[in-house]
Amino acid sequence: MSEVEVYQVSSTAGQRLGAPESFGVSTLEPGLRPPAQPPGRQVSIRVQMLDDTQEVFQISQRSPGKVLFDLVCAHLNLVEGDYFGLEYQDQRKMTVWLDLLKPTLKQIRRPKNTILRFVVKFFPPDHTQLMEELTRYLFALQIKRDLACGRLICNDTSAALMVSHIIQSEIGDFDETQSWQHLLHNKYLPDQDAIRDEIIDCHREHVGQTPAESDYQLLEIARRLEMYGVRLHPAKDREGTKLSLAVANSGVLVFQGNTKINSFNWSKIRKLSFKRKRFLIKLRADPTNAHHDTLEFAMASRDCCKVFWKICVEYHAFFRLFEEPKPKPKPILFTRGSSFRFSGRTQKQIIDYVKDSEPKKVPFERCSKYKYKLAVHFIVEAEFLFVSNLTLSLIFSCHLLLLFVLFLTPASPPLSIFFFYSRPSGSPGSENSPLGGPHVAVNGNGSVNGQRMGSTGVLGAEQSPEVQPLSPLTSPLLTEAGYVRNDEEDEARRKKFPTDKAYFIAKELLTTERTYLKDLQVITESFQSAVGKDEAFPDSVRSLISANYDPVYKFHQGFLKETEQRLAQWEGRSNAHIKGDYQRIGDVLLKNIQGLRQLTIHLQKHSECLVELESSRKVETLCRDFEQQRVCYLPLNIFLLRPLHRLLHYKLILERLCKHYPPTHDDFRDCRAALADISEMVLQLQGIMMKMENFQKLIELKKDLTGVEDLMSPGREFIRLGCLSKLSGKGLQQRMFFLFSDCLVYTSRGMTPSNQFKVHGQLPLYGMTIRESEEEWGVPHSFTLFGQRQSVVVAASCASEMERWVEDIRMAIDLAEQSSGLNNDLLSTSLSDNSKSSTVGEQESEDELGGSRSSLERQGHRGNTTVHVCWHRNTSVSMVDFSIAVENQLSGNLLRKFKNSNGWQKLWVVFTNFSLFFYKSHQDDYPLASLPLLGYSVTVPSESENIHKDYVFKLHFKSHVYYFRSESEYTFERWVYKRLHSLMLTF
Repeated sequence: MSEVEVYQVSSTAGQRLGAPESFGVSTLEPGLRPPAQPPGRQVSIRVQMLDDTQEVFQISQRSPGKVLFDLVCAHLNLVEGDYFGLEYQDQRKMTVWLDLLKPTLKQIRRPKNTILRFVVKFFPPDHTQLMEELTRYLFALQIKRDLACGRLICNDTSAALMVSHIIQSEIGDFDETQSWQHLLHNKYLPDQDAIRDEIIDCHREHVGQTPAESDYQLLEIARRLEMYGVRLHPAKDREGTKLSLAVANSGVLVFQGNTKINSFNWSKIRKLSFKRKRFLIKLRADPTNAHHDTLEFAMASRDCCKVFWKICVEYHAFFRLFEEPKPKPKPILFTRGSSFRFSGRTQKQIIDYVKDSEPKKVPFERCSKYKYKLAVHFIVEAEFLFVSNLTLSLIFSCHLLLLFVLFLTPASPPLSIFFFYSRPSGSPGSENSPLGGPHVAVNGNGSVNGQRMGSTGVLGAEQSPEVQPLSPLTSPLLTEAGYVRNDEEDEARRKKFPTDKAYFIAKELLTTERTYLKDLQVITESFQSAVGKDEAFPDSVRSLISANYDPVYKFHQGFLKETEQRLAQWEGRSNAHIKGDYQRIGDVLLKNIQGLRQLTIHLQKHSECLVELESSRKVETLCRDFEQQRVCYLPLNIFLLRPLHRLLHYKLILERLCKHYPPTHDDFRDCRAALADISEMVLQLQGIMMKMENFQKLIELKKDLTGVEDLMSPGREFIRLGCLSKLSGKGLQQRMFFLFSDCLVYTSRGMTPSNQFKVHGQLPLYGMTIRESEEEWGVPHSFTLFGQRQSVVVAASCASEMERWVEDIRMAIDLAEQSSGLNNDLLSTSLSDNSKSSTVGEQESEDELGGSRSSLERQGHRGNTTVHVCWHRNTSVSMVDFSIAVENQLSGNLLRKFKNSNGWQKLWVVFTNFSLFFYKSHQDDYPLASLPLLGYSVTVPSESENIHKDYVFKLHFKSHVYYFRSESEYTFERWVYKRLHSLMLTF
């Protein structure tokens, strides 16, 4: 197996490509093995990359084209390489693609005089289908090249906007002198000078936009253009009119000049062929089609026909097939037709591979501008630490590092600078901090003190402004840096505490009460303080919230204080020497639940507060602004439901105490009396709580969906949401489905950072039938929904998912048929238009171009909602699951350990809303990180994992593995069996 020989010295793909200084998105682990090659003489092949640098690769003279292509992808650490290809000019001066199945040297006759170009070959219609940021960055380089050579033709407004995003990604925020000079020395458009002022104006609006966001916006604009990804092949029709043919993901396109005049969808094409220099398109029989059954186009030569035919075959296979087509068997006597076939993974295989394998990742760098900013941030942090009694030599070393960064040459190895410091409550550098003391690491492999970093580069409560926002499904705390070994201390502390189960039940009451009081504080202090000074917030709403939440908050302050005192006495940490009188909790619960009954009138008013906060656009806007604050770690309306949900928790805790105590126990009578009181309160408020929960869920879905105006109509109930694959003319496409009591709505993920889901259609449940159709369509776990106006074929990810969907849909159909009235106008008229279009090949309407400018206005928590987690994890949840999640909220201290680390880190963990939220301590106002649990499995470590501790459980999802350790058998069972296992996690 030979290694890649690169004459231009460069250690990573990121440095050659100018990749982003990103701590959250990455590519494959460097040092991938190059593909195996047949023995023989080595030949040097030059390949020009998308950033115009050239690399030289050594291949065997008998190697097929796939070997060279795999070498290039491994060299770039590129996971999604199948979107790209190698093109070159053959001896006929025609630009052709390198055939991956044929020997390279049989295609390239003069390798010393030939330069292959690594470029984008397949352009997907939706750039969000590109899973890796490096892939999107390479696509952005391709768009930049197409603009410069005049291939991507568009109006001046679009051109200026795209160039402004390119400049933002290259030099950063707008500076008038720098931007002007940069445009003078760089040519992005053939006629750039005419719109230079417009480019400058657009660049001025991108302040704070990261390179990754600039790439996103560039691709978002480019994909809407008619010439996006189009490569024109000259031809003539039967009348001799000059035309051009092109191929896209949807089918074959016909252009006259730069205007598309016709298109033939893959579903309408029966066969593509060529005869001599005539290219033939045979269409499926259609009485309404005005075209002939066979369309004929004349091209310059037979070779031109064959080149275009080949790329059509490859485009069709890549976007339409589920897997790579198998080779045809060789004929015995004679051959007929071409043996050419597509070689490589299809788009579906790429997406499935990236989702399923989650290859190990490393950060990559983009340009020297961001290296400079990171180094300056490093020095600012170090000078701050000097005030905290660190040595002057550290600051001097930092300045030396800045010089290294500023004068890095392209041939130098990349310099990754990571600096960790957390300010604990004690002295600087105290080991009592969950994140440890200061750690400094300067190296070229992205490791910290010998340990490899994860997706994030900076650990701590506050991130540098230059650090990119984290993925909604990753967490800054879930990395291997900054853990603390405290096994002996925790073991000694555990032995001091009581071992009675009643004590741990009482301790659960204490830990969850602490979290509950913090959640109330979000409403009574943080929210009211945020909106109190805003005149747009109505005084009536402010008074309503204050009058009905402040008394509840003050009451629970006293309840928490009493509970803390009782637990301190129970543990022997007070001056009370007679422990027997204090080893109980029933009397405290009885006293406070009787006091809580006096607040019932306030609890009944909480539904009015929820409705009033959605009464006007101004109030909604203020609430959405508040949700962007870190203290509001959940949607605001969930906090409004907390007092009613807390009643359920008291009831469950008392039920466990009564079950544990024998009737003769001193605490049994108080616990039974308290249980009777709280059960009566729950029964009294249950109707209000159910209506509030459904209303709250509809509010959240309204924020996650676009294209719906009357989602919260009277009588509509939410049943289930989740991911299904919808069968259409384009094949199986991932869609998000929402099941309500009267209709089934299907959507796709939006194209803007607001992450809303765009509604495509709806199916009324009245009169619907459902039938399993796996054998009919050959798609696993598929079933067909037959509506009154249309039918939809969908497939679930597994048999259990299909069973849940089918059961809930049938239940909803029964409810819809039992309903007295039929509501035909279920949702907005814009949705009706979408549903009509969905029956004809699912044509997706596109927003206007101007909307992309404001798409960076992120909505708080919209990237980490249950809807988005279900989309990424390809699963679903029902309203029943939400109800179970409400009952199974939990909080407390856990020890956390990584797969390859030795020590345990103590964290305060809150389990709510299908997620774990991590804090340094219960006194923190906001979480440092979160981990959505949908899709995770919970197990007990095996012997081979060498976890020689008690009460340890393991959470794992694909390659992500985390160990958690609880303090007792009771808490272990509570975290595992009663909490995680009940939320559909596999065990």
